[in-house]
Amino acid sequence: MISFKNIQRPQLILVVDDQEINRDAIGVILEDSYEVLYAENGRDALEQIEKNINNLCLVLLDLIMPEMDGYEVLKVMREDEQMKHIPVIVTTSEKNAELEALKLGAADFITKPFDNHEVIRARVDRIIELNERRKLINSAEYDPLTMLYHRSFFFEYVNSLYQYHKELEMDAVVMNIEQFHSVNAVNGRSFGDAVLKLIGDEVRAFLATTEGIAARYNADRFDIYCKHHDDYAPLLKKIQDAVNTLSPNVNIHLRMGVMPYKEGMDPVLMFDCAFAACNMVRGNYQSPLMVYDENMRKKELLNQRLLNDLHAAVEEKQLMVFYQPKYNIQCDPPRLSSAEALVRWKHPELGMVSPGDFIPLFESNGLISVVDSYVWKEAARQIAEWEKKYGKTIPVSVNVSRADVVDKTVADRIKNLVNENGLDYKDFKLEVTESAYTDNAMQMLNLIEHMRSTGFEIEMDDFGSGYSSLNMLSAMPIDILKMDMKFVRNIEESDTDLKLVMLILDIAKYLNLKVVAEGVETEGQLKLLRDAGCDLVQGFYFSRPVPPEEFEKLIEKELEIERSMS
Repeated sequence: MISFKNIQRPQLILVVDDQEINRDAIGVILEDSYEVLYAENGRDALEQIEKNINNLCLVLLDLIMPEMDGYEVLKVMREDEQMKHIPVIVTTSEKNAELEALKLGAADFITKPFDNHEVIRARVDRIIELNERRKLINSAEYDPLTMLYHRSFFFEYVNSLYQYHKELEMDAVVMNIEQFHSVNAVNGRSFGDAVLKLIGDEVRAFLATTEGIAARYNADRFDIYCKHHDDYAPLLKKIQDAVNTLSPNVNIHLRMGVMPYKEGMDPVLMFDCAFAACNMVRGNYQSPLMVYDENMRKKELLNQRLLNDLHAAVEEKQLMVFYQPKYNIQCDPPRLSSAEALVRWKHPELGMVSPGDFIPLFESNGLISVVDSYVWKEAARQIAEWEKKYGKTIPVSVNVSRADVVDKTVADRIKNLVNENGLDYKDFKLEVTESAYTDNAMQMLNLIEHMRSTGFEIEMDDFGSGYSSLNMLSAMPIDILKMDMKFVRNIEESDTDLKLVMLILDIAKYLNLKVVAEGVETEGQLKLLRDAGCDLVQGFYFSRPVPPEEFEKLIEKELEIERSMS
């Protein structure tokens, strides 16, 4: 076992006494092991303490002195954040002074005259050893930058509070800094440390007004366990304002999740809920505070259920591929041109699960590539089946997610599917969302250039949903532009929206890109788009996404039109 006596420690001791003989006596006892400084009154002592604040390991303090006595020195030291951590042994001949000195923060008491040198030396060694032990414990217990607990100690204390004081109604609060790694990268680590320290100061100021404790959980996460409050918006605003004042030219955004007191709920689970709520407002600068509630709990349970059931969904073909037709509107009547493959989930217990419930979930967890692979396989098989059944090829567009881009096997897997089903590459179109271009620019660029050179057609999906669309159009090797439905929605009522659509169509024409307008629902929208030169549309005006057997009715109708025209 390591002895604390063997750990190198500060060797400086200050002896304060108005009698030179007393100073010399203590000096003789200690000077063989310690460097000793001397002061003959309280004012001189405080000057020496301030000058050597980082090196002093002990003060031996007489109580009865001229100018400023030892009691006043103890009061000053107790109120100073740095001085109060230096241990003090009081030396005096006043027998009744011991209790008052200890109340003022003295660590020990030595009575004059100094008869037993070994006892004095032992007491000095022991107090210094205990103080060094305290420093080591504090360094493990507290984050030195923010002076909040480290997370391991924090949760020990939180669990103890919960176990022994169940009558306390405590909330769990998690606060995070948006993109803190970028703040450090752009402004330097010292600036980032200043932000963290300021947040720690604000959190400790908040705790000074209420019951609770807090931790710096990791680099940019802060956890607070405190007495229940109805509204944490003022706290978040106060800390955000302080950060803004520190960095008026740097955009730093905080977000907060709260799990309010719930009787019987384990605090670790409470912080899991608060963290989930905090993550729900990631990137939401308008509403950066989220309180965990029953709806969120149900959503989390559903998410976990879906994550757990995905493997079975693939194995048991619970996932269903629906097809939404795309019509060429530059002919009369409009003609069925192709389709988009869209996934649906018919869960054996939950029924039809909305894509809005599982697609974003799997995207955030990196599992969307499992769904994509399933859809690719089913779509390729379906194209081949329709070609064999009707003697007509219906090209189908499938989604390539950002998670697929990092898979080095994705290109070969898609090509193998097409070849195994006897299809032409141009009949298996690849849709990539605009955000996937911006998130994995080089990897995506390399993939689509390779696929285009092989013979695939590339569609940019959700054009206009991001901020860099126009900048990207000239650089991205695509064939088809899918105009987001928000552009189409109001073109009958808004001349501005219609002109914007016309502008997009003109740009696409200049770049030799075909355009698919999504979300077409009315005949008026259809006519305006046709007159503006749009090539293809999809939307409820023609058909919602339907299962293969219903889509076949659209194929059969198209065949009738072809026969009538021949």
